Amino acid sequence: MEINLQSVNFNADAKLVDFVNKKIGKLEQVFDRIIHADIFLKVENTSAKENKIAEIKVSVPGNEFVVKKQCASFEEASDQAIDVLRRQLRNHKEKLRVA
Repeated sequence: MEINLQSVNFNADAKLVDFVNKKIGKLEQVFDRIIHADIFLKVENTSAKENKIAEIKVSVPGNEFVVKKQCASFEEASDQAIDVLRRQLRNHKEKLRVA
């Protein structure tokens, strides 16, 4: 699986990049035919406290899954987004098995 991480409006430190890469890598345990994952970490310049956005796009053969979460920290946002992706990939795998 190819992982592409982009940080918008800030510079991501190595700890954050390692955290997200490790979490995304674990998605292959759920569905092993993931082609690539695009992760966009954005800081929204607003006065709200929850201004960190994690948008993750995962491509599998014949389909794409996109999840966008906004939280107080990038770790929390990416964690929630990856949980949703894990559920979506599990459902996709079940549909393939039935068909």
